[in-house]
Amino acid sequence: MCGRFVITSPPAALRQIFGYIEQPNFPPRHNIAPTQPIPVVIVENGARHFRLMRWGLLPAWVKDVSNFTLLINARAETVREKPAFKNAIRRRRCLIPADGYYEWQASGTRKRPYFIHRRDGAPMGLAGLAETWVGPNGEELDTVAIVTAAASADLSVLHHRVPVTIDADDFERWLDCSDDTAATVMALLAPPAEGKFAWHEVSTRVNRVANDDAQLVLPITAEQREAEEPRPAKKASPRKPAPVAPDEGQGSLF
Repeated sequence: MCGRFVITSPPAALRQIFGYIEQPNFPPRHNIAPTQPIPVVIVENGARHFRLMRWGLLPAWVKDVSNFTLLINARAETVREKPAFKNAIRRRRCLIPADGYYEWQASGTRKRPYFIHRRDGAPMGLAGLAETWVGPNGEELDTVAIVTAAASADLSVLHHRVPVTIDADDFERWLDCSDDTAATVMALLAPPAEGKFAWHEVSTRVNRVANDDAQLVLPITAEQREAEEPRPAKKASPRKPAPVAPDEGQGSLF
């Protein structure tokens, strides 16, 4: 799956890579989490545009948001059949710029976070599906989910799912929804080739959404890892029995 990701490339560089018209200026983000607004690239009226959308897709047919599960990921294998995604995969495909993402691997008594990125250090375009939800009072909310696929052999050591990344040569093909069908793009919903991505362990500081700084993506040191390991609980020393006062024959109500 993909539950946290990173955008650190300069806005001008991302604009050149993804080819959208707008010139947004936004700060680097090192710990983007679900429900937050994220940059999205879509095609409208034949041109690419930059939009901010909430990470967590809401299908247009949802009436009660409070009783609907947050959809941050969409499985590539079932995306054409699931009611929540079958319209979006045909008509509202998009790209989500990213420089890497985090995944957690079970290690001993806890899960350890890893930062995963392209081996060549280049930004990537995550495959996304967008929906505009309209509330009962006419309010509109643009939402998005990230498509995932079964992990390739190398990345499967961390997790059995990975976000789908679209190569720059396939951006136009993925974003073109003019034929109202997903048949021509399903082959793109595959894991990255083995060896294309690299990863390293990072601090568990990333577990806390409020932490969002450049230190999060740095490899963890041995000293940091040792400091983050849970300490065994200390056994409480047995209490000594309180001394019993001699009975002087006075009696007591207590």
